[in-house]
Amino acid sequence: MSYVDEVLQNVIEKNPAQPEFHQAVKEVLESLRPVIEEHEEEYRKNALLERITTPERQILFRVPWVDDNGQVHVNNAYRVQFNSAIGPYKGGLRLHPSVNLGIIKFLGFEQIFKNSLTSLPIGGGKGGCDFDPKGKSDREVMAFCQSFMTELCKYIGADTDVPAGDIGTGAREIGYMFGQYKRIKGVYEGVLTGKGLTFGGSLVRTEATGYGLLYITEEMLKANGIDISGKTIAVSGAGNVAIYAIEKAYQLGAKPVTCSDSTGWIYDSEGIDLALLKEIKEVKRQRLTEYVKVRPSAQYHEGKGVWTVKCDVALPCATQNELDLKDAETLVKNGCVAVAEGANMPTTIEATEYLQQNGVLFCPGKAANAGGVATSALEMTQNSERLSWSFEEVDGKLKEIMINIFKNIDAASKKYGMEKNYVAGANIAGFLKVAEAMMAQGVC
Repeated sequence: MSYVDEVLQNVIEKNPAQPEFHQAVKEVLESLRPVIEEHEEEYRKNALLERITTPERQILFRVPWVDDNGQVHVNNAYRVQFNSAIGPYKGGLRLHPSVNLGIIKFLGFEQIFKNSLTSLPIGGGKGGCDFDPKGKSDREVMAFCQSFMTELCKYIGADTDVPAGDIGTGAREIGYMFGQYKRIKGVYEGVLTGKGLTFGGSLVRTEATGYGLLYITEEMLKANGIDISGKTIAVSGAGNVAIYAIEKAYQLGAKPVTCSDSTGWIYDSEGIDLALLKEIKEVKRQRLTEYVKVRPSAQYHEGKGVWTVKCDVALPCATQNELDLKDAETLVKNGCVAVAEGANMPTTIEATEYLQQNGVLFCPGKAANAGGVATSALEMTQNSERLSWSFEEVDGKLKEIMINIFKNIDAASKKYGMEKNYVAGANIAGFLKVAEAMMAQGVC
């Protein structure tokens, strides 16, 4: 049995009932086969793959908090510090009822390679809790965040582990967590990113993942002789990533025509009304059903269906495994030329392979949605220097990082005889940097 197959088997046996984690590890290791076979004896002797697929530390704890009626609730929280070979752990905190250890491990594992691709000195980690901030008052959210940070603060720090926002964790939640950390630790440091601009946050952080997604998509299309201007784009999701992907798509001359939330999706033949979408989602925090009430050109459909719309480019920006094989077949049939992942692992393995086999350019999330963590790292730099950069300066650095990520994954795919396989290119480019650092640091 090959080294890759041995490790895959061990991961499944040792981490039962964690399908998302199994999927993430399989996708990475399968595409790394040519690299691992070149160094199999050395890697096996040093148990490199066992170490890179096993978190350095897994922290599980309860979070008790009191609601507005005096009722006590208890949630389950996690922080997985996966790999610190190239820098302090870096990765978001997800607040959503679906959160469990397997999902946090899959996200943390992906984060290792995503962070490596940015070329910035940050390791991989992820955290979260099965708490749902939706429908909670500000006081209830604050009570939860303070209790959560009371335990988490024991394990994080500006040079140890720097969490950020994620699904369910926005500026409000980060603010409450930062205040509690400062209160307990008695230090003012860049321990969290995604902070408000008045206390160490960075401009462009809100827009970063969506903007970065479009920067790398534009570069991928350009490298293949395609101009993004004039293209029709299908986008899923209606959170930060989707909203600012839509904004940047317009700025690049493209036409985004869809978005979605947990209950349904919108098709707007005239192009998504960005101001209206922001009003509904960022200000009023309402469902997309409100969009069609004031937009005659739009259609609202319940459930899933974004990928049935004819488009040139598809940008899944919602959640994991939202784009399946049937969706991929529909996209190919409708002439889609490119898919770039704005969310973490939103495309199933079967769908990814089908798209690649049918000539669709495919940029995986660990490259395509790295703009968020890249800008978080830029926030860390600004905190360390006690500086605040302009919007244009941060945006310029973000664009440069995303363009370089594409160039690196493109070069890696060509070097190993898999030209235009950007999934393999991303995994190889991200892995080699981490592997070299781990080997240089000995058995640790």
